[in-house]
Amino acid sequence: MIATSQQAGVSMPVTDPETGAHVGEVPRHATKDAVAALDRAFNARADMAALPIHARADILETAADRLVAKAEAAANLIAREGVKTITEARGEVRRAAEVLRLSAQAARTQAGSIIAFDQDPNGIDRTGWAAPMPIGVVLGITPFNDPLNLVAHKLGPAVAAGCPMILKPHEATPLSALLLVELLKDGLPHGAIEVLTGHGADLVPPLLADDRIRMVSFTGGLTTGRKIAEAAGLTRLVMELGSNCATLVMADADLDLAAASCVSGAIAASGQNCLHVQRIIAQKEVYADLRDRLTAGFDAVRVRPKLDETSQMGCMIDTSAAARVQGFVDAAVTGGGHVLSGGQRDGVHVAPTLIETVDDTDPLHRDEVFGPVTVLSVVQDFDHAIARANAAPFGLQGAIFTHDLAQARTAIDRLDVGAVMINDSTDYRLDAMPFGGTRQSGLGREGVACAVAAMSEPKVACFRW
Repeated sequence: MIATSQQAGVSMPVTDPETGAHVGEVPRHATKDAVAALDRAFNARADMAALPIHARADILETAADRLVAKAEAAANLIAREGVKTITEARGEVRRAAEVLRLSAQAARTQAGSIIAFDQDPNGIDRTGWAAPMPIGVVLGITPFNDPLNLVAHKLGPAVAAGCPMILKPHEATPLSALLLVELLKDGLPHGAIEVLTGHGADLVPPLLADDRIRMVSFTGGLTTGRKIAEAAGLTRLVMELGSNCATLVMADADLDLAAASCVSGAIAASGQNCLHVQRIIAQKEVYADLRDRLTAGFDAVRVRPKLDETSQMGCMIDTSAAARVQGFVDAAVTGGGHVLSGGQRDGVHVAPTLIETVDDTDPLHRDEVFGPVTVLSVVQDFDHAIARANAAPFGLQGAIFTHDLAQARTAIDRLDVGAVMINDSTDYRLDAMPFGGTRQSGLGREGVACAVAAMSEPKVACFRW
């Protein structure tokens, strides 16, 4: 089921990015291991497709129950190998179990459609349907920031759709993925889930070059996504590539709610989150009041060791990531930005940082910072707010705080994003909802039902009587 260290021949350590402590060992797989994994997954196609719907659903439900039973151990593992606090990690475990249950539900409710062949005169003596069939081998590539739940978002739909999957978790956080696979594998055919641990540069290119990979489900950065798209050829792609999310705060907003929601959305996973509240755009009438509330909120964030029950924010995934984020802050200050809170770095920790009066050309308005840095800016009116929000090249999610229903409805229409949150920050996702964005935020939609549909192809049956 899982490629072993004996197959790889070489192991690599997994360490806690905060302390450097040893967390575990995993194989460092090479190109030959990737090819062997694809051979096994390809050979599992027929057995996976033949697995009855009730069996797929039962496997997923059982895995969800097992995960709940091991919830504290799973949360501890997420926190130790990754960037989340123990409290955040517990929430991720809960969500991952729910994703598996949603996948079981999606398996049970897969349905085709009756085709009205008599809509054309030459079809009067015909009847039939279109039914979903598994697309084949899926390559799932996951990032470090949600090392369990985003793996569940790949594996759960694949099992529901009847597709073998080759899973490539991020090299920094593979242990959570391996834990989930162990909970899920019972009852699945040999080769149904193959896990490759190691560096993507060694493992992904030979898979993308092979026509037996029929779909790639990738969550990660824009640069890597473009390389995958260039190499994938005719392979189906579903890619979530991050964002630079904007939250609008209008003159009639509930400022207590807006400030609390934005602070929470700015620090989740230390800002290493595609839904991170990177830009807050406030109407001039409430700007000063909101700025004071946000500054107090950022100042009050408790940055403590990840396993401390009182900690509200953890660390960056490594020192280079922390240095990159600090570079954003330093460049903004050099360009005239004013730090309202934070602005410092200590090793892998970047303080929750709020900056105002950043020039419109600054990268914080355009690029994804992927760290706990938020820029606050003022606008004159609603139209100006919409234009500023859409100025970034990404479009994953947007948000607006307002009590004006017509204004909210207009924002839904005019924000060029995949989802709009009303009276909530951009950092909200229901695992059941369609999830994805416009422009450089990616291709296609995730969310369990959408993922199952993407991993399926309709086959038509036509009877002539």
